[in-house]
Amino acid sequence: MKILVIEDDPTVGQFVKRGLEEARWSVDLVADGEQGEQLAKSQPYDLIVLDLRLPGRSGQEVLKNLRARGFEKPVLVLTAQDAVDAKVETLRAGADDYVTKPFAFEELLARVEALARRPRAIVSPKISVADLDVDLDAREVRRAGAAIELTPKEFLVLEYLARHAGRVLSRTLITEYAWGYHFDPGTNIVDVVINHLRKKIDAPHEKKLIHTVRGVGYVLKG
Repeated sequence: MKILVIEDDPTVGQFVKRGLEEARWSVDLVADGEQGEQLAKSQPYDLIVLDLRLPGRSGQEVLKNLRARGFEKPVLVLTAQDAVDAKVETLRAGADDYVTKPFAFEELLARVEALARRPRAIVSPKISVADLDVDLDAREVRRAGAAIELTPKEFLVLEYLARHAGRVLSRTLITEYAWGYHFDPGTNIVDVVINHLRKKIDAPHEKKLIHTVRGVGYVLKG
């Protein structure tokens, strides 16, 4: 996932950029509202972290301009204002969520991850990774044209990996997506399902698509 951070405070900006990069996301950082708006319109970002008090053009203006031009990707606002009216105004201007300064990075990261999991308004019904095709509407999976039978839970885990192809997903994230927030993360159920997926998707083929990143999680990549 590619994230644009628009924040004029160099300490906060670098803090957020470094933390998101450590979470294995690609991050661009700019300190000017006008420059940030131009980048958001010209580059394929998946999410924007936007400060409201910016030089050049305020975050509120940037947000309104982007939404007015049909920008549909999630925008997380950083604001020093914790008044209810200010938060309501920000959300009504088109923000998907906000974090009040000062903030703990863990909270920011959790909110970014939640927005990243949110289904897009317009989502392609098919995801292709190398020769693997996942049809989200028909709930069908094919590799090299051959149909693969999956259980509902196997399909859900594969769908999550496919939606984030190329990104390493932790067992905690996979558990949260496939089993919900109340599932016990202490079991090895994710590893069991991944093992089943490997047998069905990778075993018959020389090129493997599901990879383990030791100590972190799993990634689907061609």
